[in-house]
Amino acid sequence: MVSLTVTRAWPRLHLPGIALAAAAVAMALVVSRFLPALSPAIIAVTAGATFHNLGWLHERLRPGLQFVAKRVLRVAIVLLGLQIALPQVLTLGAPTLLIVAAATGVTFAVTPLLGRWLRVAPGTALLIAAGVSICGASAIAAMHESADSDDDDVASALGVITVYGTAAIVALPLLAGWLGLTGRQLGVWAGAAVHEVAQVAAVGAASGAAVLGVAITAKLARVVLLAPMVAITTLRAQAGAACRTPAGASVRTETEAALRARTGARRPPIMPLFVAGFLAMVVVRSLGVLPETLTSAVPPVTSVLLAAALFGLGTNIDLRKLAKGGRAVLLGGISTALITGISLAGVALLV
Repeated sequence: MVSLTVTRAWPRLHLPGIALAAAAVAMALVVSRFLPALSPAIIAVTAGATFHNLGWLHERLRPGLQFVAKRVLRVAIVLLGLQIALPQVLTLGAPTLLIVAAATGVTFAVTPLLGRWLRVAPGTALLIAAGVSICGASAIAAMHESADSDDDDVASALGVITVYGTAAIVALPLLAGWLGLTGRQLGVWAGAAVHEVAQVAAVGAASGAAVLGVAITAKLARVVLLAPMVAITTLRAQAGAACRTPAGASVRTETEAALRARTGARRPPIMPLFVAGFLAMVVVRSLGVLPETLTSAVPPVTSVLLAAALFGLGTNIDLRKLAKGGRAVLLGGISTALITGISLAGVALLV
């Protein structure tokens, strides 16, 4: 009876927020047509932040917005895996893959250390590291499941990613022209350095089809690293928790183990289920068993779902808090400069 009541209450609680997110996505798609440099995802997250900071959100919208920000985003991340074919990524060649791995790995490892030096909250620093080094908002959401972070950390990281990623759309083509980079060099640089897939696409689209293809493929090579990075973070967090266990805690550990055995509770997984789903979709796409009609239909659907989810996430961005959290903005700038510099040096030497 309780389950039936909850089922009947679900539409009343969630549909208003879902409807608002759907309207925001429709608006974002229309605006993006007239302003191709701005992806629907960027427009949607900006719209969500605008709604929140202008006080236009009624509390009854919150359940639906939280649903799209969490559940819909997880579905979008799983579908993102269907855009990645490992044989296609390998066509980039060893030098480009080395640039991607070095820029991503160093940025992901160094950013939390810089965050500690700048006295940025550890959760925020880790999410900024994931967003800058891997794939923007998708990485932030995936890492949030494995990091000791809260909604304020997510909002800060999203704000930072949006600001610097949008700036890169304009800055990279201008710098590439000034530096005399070839189209392939610009494509590799954009794919190895820019935060969001959509932002990389915007850089590539403004520079020609050849640049776009290289840039997207290089970016997808970074996205592949999402699952192992999440797994590594989870294992480190579990190992750190074990190391911090005080002496004499073995009795508590045994008690907790007995409690888990009685209740059926288990240790948190190495990676969230939706990240495992993402990895499974990469494998499926790489095996080439899906018809092209399906794989070509996936990117637009994923883009719509990501825009809806980012609108929901954007409604948690408080610009006043972001302005006060100047250290997080500074960390995001340093981290962005780090991945941009490493990848540019690699491009100059190897491409």
